[in-house]
Amino acid sequence: MTNPEPFKVFVPNETLDNIREKVAAYPWHEMPDDGGWKYGTNLDYMKEIATYWVNDFDWRKQEAAINRFPQFMAQVDGIDVHFIHEIGSGPSPTPLIISHGWPGSVVEFMEIIDPLAHPERHGGKIEDAFTVVAPSLPGFGFSGRPPRPYGPRKMADVFNTLMTGILGYDSYIAQGGDWGGAISSWLGLEHSACRAIHISILTMRHPAGPQGPEEEAWAEKFEREQEIENGYRIQQATRPQTLSYAMMDSPVGVAAWIIEKFNSWSDIDGDDIESAHTKDELLTNIMIYVVTRTFNTASWIYYGRREEGGRTLSPEGKRVEVPTGCALFPKEVLAWPPRSYVERIYNVHRWTEMPRGGHFGAMEEPELFIDDLRAFAGSLR
Repeated sequence: MTNPEPFKVFVPNETLDNIREKVAAYPWHEMPDDGGWKYGTNLDYMKEIATYWVNDFDWRKQEAAINRFPQFMAQVDGIDVHFIHEIGSGPSPTPLIISHGWPGSVVEFMEIIDPLAHPERHGGKIEDAFTVVAPSLPGFGFSGRPPRPYGPRKMADVFNTLMTGILGYDSYIAQGGDWGGAISSWLGLEHSACRAIHISILTMRHPAGPQGPEEEAWAEKFEREQEIENGYRIQQATRPQTLSYAMMDSPVGVAAWIIEKFNSWSDIDGDDIESAHTKDELLTNIMIYVVTRTFNTASWIYYGRREEGGRTLSPEGKRVEVPTGCALFPKEVLAWPPRSYVERIYNVHRWTEMPRGGHFGAMEEPELFIDDLRAFAGSLR
């Protein structure tokens, strides 16, 4: 463990020029005439966003937006971990660690960090303030890579050490979507300093399986809906290194792989991905993977989870007993089961069915996300 060192994002001009040259020179190929998005990322949209990437996208502007938050690097369990650390307002802000997932990054949290840390600046009450810690997952973005694939359980160990051993918090709340939901679940199950969790996804499973007609109907529907989504997941959980050779030298390839998920996992109007995400938002997140050359190591988490035992949180059926808040965004690609199922895995204190939003809740609906997290934390006081 090391003391945190201040960190600023800076990408050399040579790197940015190289990316633009590769995007501009990409050898576009064909798509079926009835393509749309059903075969994968739409060719016309990829050409459109690539043109914007080359001619109009301003990385320096986005870099400055990230750098407005205090960032640090600390070696935790042998890994350099990058994290935002925004100290909250008032005498006793609640320590909060927010974990992203794949294919996301800390840029998912750009619109929620300041309102969470400084609610009085946004029409809220200072007693609702959080001290926000937002790390880049090991192997993702500006964090260093693990020596071999880590799953969410191991990453929870790293993040608990960050919160307690590095930053010195006696207790904290954990929040997460996507892989962050799994990491938060492990924090709540195995680390006593974590006193509550708030999740916007249900990735874990109970070993006894679904019980009763309603849960069984959900499970059957879930498996049917996931057939179309499982390709990337199986590849990254079994042969991530093979995929990496195609991606590491292709910014357009990385972009297409990630944009497909933002299109199919978000609450969008028809096939208009920009009804939920701007080009700048999409490209900033994509660039995090490209400029740090972490597409490969970020995919390792899927392999790591498979080695850790998959989606089962406890083979014995042990429950997460710390208070749990569940934020259910209606277009979440991993459809939530009935509450009865969730309550066998978690001690559910708050259950919020959101009116809109998808997988990237903090990006898509920041106000709904903030309000629910605040209300949940307030209920613990």
